[in-house]
Amino acid sequence: MIFDLPIEGMTCASCAGRVERALNKLPEVSSASVNLASEQARVEATAGSLPQLISAIEGAGYSVPNQPLELNIEGMTCASCVGRIERALNKLPGVSQVAVNLADEKARLQVLASFDPQQALKAVSTAGYKACLLDGRPATDDADNRLRRERLTLLAAIVLTLPLVVPMLAEPFGLHWMLPAWAQFLLATPVQFIFGARFYRAAWRALKAGAGNMDQLVAIGTSAGYGLSLYQWAVTPAGQMPHLYFEASAVIVSLILLGKYLESRAKRQTASAIRALQALRPDHAVRLVEGREERVGLEALVLGDRILVKPGERFPVDGQVLEGNSHADEALISGESLPVAKQPGDKVTAGAINGEGRLLVETTALGAETVLSRIIRLVEDAQAAKAPIQKLVDKVSQVFVPAVLLIALATLLGWLAFGAPLENALLNAVAVLVIACPCALGLATPTAIMAGTGVAARHGILIKDAEALEVAHAIQHIAFDKTGTLTEGKPRIVHIGLVDASEAELLRLAGGLQQGSEHPLAKAVLQRCAEQHIPLPTLSDSHALAGRGIAGSVEGHILQLGSSRLLEENQLQAGALAESARTWEAEGRTLSWLIETGSVPRLLGLLAFGDQLKDGAADAIAELREQGITSHLISGDNQGSVAAVASVLGIDEPHAQVLPADKARLVGELRQHGTVAMVGDGINDAPALAAADVGIAMGGGTDAAMHAAGITLMRGDPRLVSAALEISSRTYAKIRQNLFWAFIYNLIGIPLAAAGLLNPMFAGAAMALSSVSVVSNALLLNRWRPKGS
Repeated sequence: MIFDLPIEGMTCASCAGRVERALNKLPEVSSASVNLASEQARVEATAGSLPQLISAIEGAGYSVPNQPLELNIEGMTCASCVGRIERALNKLPGVSQVAVNLADEKARLQVLASFDPQQALKAVSTAGYKACLLDGRPATDDADNRLRRERLTLLAAIVLTLPLVVPMLAEPFGLHWMLPAWAQFLLATPVQFIFGARFYRAAWRALKAGAGNMDQLVAIGTSAGYGLSLYQWAVTPAGQMPHLYFEASAVIVSLILLGKYLESRAKRQTASAIRALQALRPDHAVRLVEGREERVGLEALVLGDRILVKPGERFPVDGQVLEGNSHADEALISGESLPVAKQPGDKVTAGAINGEGRLLVETTALGAETVLSRIIRLVEDAQAAKAPIQKLVDKVSQVFVPAVLLIALATLLGWLAFGAPLENALLNAVAVLVIACPCALGLATPTAIMAGTGVAARHGILIKDAEALEVAHAIQHIAFDKTGTLTEGKPRIVHIGLVDASEAELLRLAGGLQQGSEHPLAKAVLQRCAEQHIPLPTLSDSHALAGRGIAGSVEGHILQLGSSRLLEENQLQAGALAESARTWEAEGRTLSWLIETGSVPRLLGLLAFGDQLKDGAADAIAELREQGITSHLISGDNQGSVAAVASVLGIDEPHAQVLPADKARLVGELRQHGTVAMVGDGINDAPALAAADVGIAMGGGTDAAMHAAGITLMRGDPRLVSAALEISSRTYAKIRQNLFWAFIYNLIGIPLAAAGLLNPMFAGAAMALSSVSVVSNALLLNRWRPKGS
């Protein structure tokens, strides 16, 4: 198969050569050539090897641009269907990744930019299913209509089946009567071929695709019972009552329809979190233009528009308050139960409810870029992802249906070999076919993930992928950043030490050096300068000193401001400030030394910063200790500050003066002793978050931290860390419970059916019950609440 891959990042012939060599090393590749001018690689490789090709290109230091593609899939009924569609899509050239979710009936693909979506639709159709491109509209109406159709079909099937079942139910009470054969035939036939037509259609599509699914088991089993009844009716002498099984086939179809209806209704509830978030979006906004109010659709808004939000209305956009005072209810977005005060300068989030005041808001984000839209995307991605444990189910599902057909055939032949009548042998084989439905296997993992990630999102915990959800329950060590994670991240200057400058001069030079910096310590310096009305001098040639501080030129003075490492690098002594520095460090203060470098470096002074611990930080560490998790504090701050925080909070192992690059190394060392989670909020935490088994980003942190983390906490409350681990543990427990029940139904039911100990009607009931019980068990997660909420 020929692959034409666009490549980004190549700048010269050596780049093209590097990519070419990386591709030709792959065993799947027959030949590869790279064209620098067109920025493309032409590769002859085995089908389905695109992920390996992309990985090789990325390993060489370049990238292959791709884009997401989402499809709605109709007709899936079990785990076998999921596997068949995934295999069909993975074979397409241009598809690098596929995830099909039985619970929400969607396929999510990563494809090359040149990929034609019609190829995906055709592949799904060839596999025996229907697909359409998502149009961006919520599928709520379609789901409601389909659920309504299923309910009407079920009711009609029950109405026709009841007269067939009533005589059988009346026998224990001494009432022996039976409908004539022609009446049973007239009642059972519509149930079998009209209301059960969905099973025949799906079975035929699977058969054409050369695969097996649960519909084939149902269609073969019920058809055998129906056909046996016709045979018995035909060969029974006139005037005698034949032994018919029309009621068995009709009851099986009706029970499976009942199970499908209950399953659909329950699956809809697992997606309730997404629907609740989507419902937060208002359709219109009131825009203020030249003092005039106008009501417009959200699509008409642009960045910078001024929006009026009245009391009780939802904020239509992300923005910043220009005028007014109020409170905002952000419960469904961040999980914050109490209203948050809003005043000029504060940020507001689309979907939150405005409280008692009228606010004028300047638009800062629209549409897909709002916090609400990003939350919805994260939850959707997490619910679509597959947990690693699902790989076991996928392997089983590939051989499940053929294996069941062989068992049913062996049951039929075995009973006949032991001299049983054809009638009994056939009924036992039918029971095997009916009970062995793999629906529950396909639903076990995705329904638990959808329910778990949904309830977590309602409480301000965004789980980005299913792997993080599965791994988080096994965390043994958890490492925290300090500033902004366990502390408020809003330090203030509490002490000033002077050497060769006045306090005003020290603050003026430090403030000039910190201009434009977003670092919390810089903001504290600038805030003190503003409070004392100290004018800031001109800054030039400013640059960061990784893990140590900042440097720059202020009015001809070449300055450095940062940690005690700068003293060592400039071969300076603390001198008269040494005792004060030790005292302040023992208090847990963060120290910044201001040094003028040059031919003869000199120390100008010392700033000591204090930061307040977050409410709930101590409770969070205590809860983790109760769970048997060892806590670590990893910070670039000095030993005294880190030790003081660790002592107050009860953290097991503090690590001070750790550079950003060393944070990732330290996390890697901890991983040698068990599963590790890292909690942080800054850009410098991103490598450590990525290095951990599970990265947890605190709300309000940087986008880099949130991108690197598998879990994002929408509120900066440390107690949400233990809550995230708890919901992970509960969700993983539900997955294991669901898989246990899905397997146990078959492990117990199939031998019983093969042994002739299970009536086909009871087999149908058990099969329907297995799917419903799995989904219902997952929905129990909706009852979860974090401690103290």
